[in-house]
Amino acid sequence: MRAVVQRVTSASVTVDGVVVGEIRGQGLVVLLGVTHDDGPAQVELIARKIAELRILRDERAAADVGAPVLVVSQFTLYANTRKGRRPTWNEAAPGPVAEPLVGAVVQALEARGLEVATGVFGADMAVELVNDGPVTILLEA
Repeated sequence: MRAVVQRVTSASVTVDGVVVGEIRGQGLVVLLGVTHDDGPAQVELIARKIAELRILRDERAAADVGAPVLVVSQFTLYANTRKGRRPTWNEAAPGPVAEPLVGAVVQALEARGLEVATGVFGADMAVELVNDGPVTILLEA
């Protein structure tokens, strides 16, 4: 499982002209990719890392201050670009495998008391955010 975590001051996801997920104030945007061998252990590890990552102001974590999190599924995090100019997506888990695991990460974050907004799995999404810092971290589980 891979996550690109960005510290933001606001963020939203729009699908077909409708805002489907939004956070206001200091929080995190998490672009989340799933690969074939991910399972419950990776879900718990990545959720813990996201919640406890000390990248908010004053070295605080989302779990420390109750910062909101916007989770957006992102299969392109597993793009293979080793050969040629056209990425392949073989390392990304297919939708029926990835979707429940993305949902499990959302649930694990909520179980830690965090407010979580989401995009729509598999949809063509427009993600808007104001990166604060900028701070962008790559996590792997």
